[in-house]
Amino acid sequence: MTFIVKPLVTEKSSLATEKQGKYSFVVRPEANKLQIKAEIEARYGVKVVDVNTMVYAGKNKSRYTRAGLIQGRTNAFKKAVVTLAQGEVIDFYSNI
Repeated sequence: MTFIVKPLVTEKSSLATEKQGKYSFVVRPEANKLQIKAEIEARYGVKVVDVNTMVYAGKNKSRYTRAGLIQGRTNAFKKAVVTLAQGEVIDFYSNI
């Protein structure tokens, strides 16, 4: 079973990757730290030192349009920040 949904490549996560060797991933909500660590080591062939997880709740959003008020909700997700061993890197752009 795969627990990693996608890598999270944002400006903030790219800065953490360059300075601290930390990579961010969106993961399934039921995944725990041990499962995330095992899957990243198997998929990318790197040594994981630490895994931090956080759960984001969906937010209510609304906007005014010509047709009236449109209301919705953003998706809730779980994020994992993975710290790799010194000298290890993951290249997300190698198979583009």
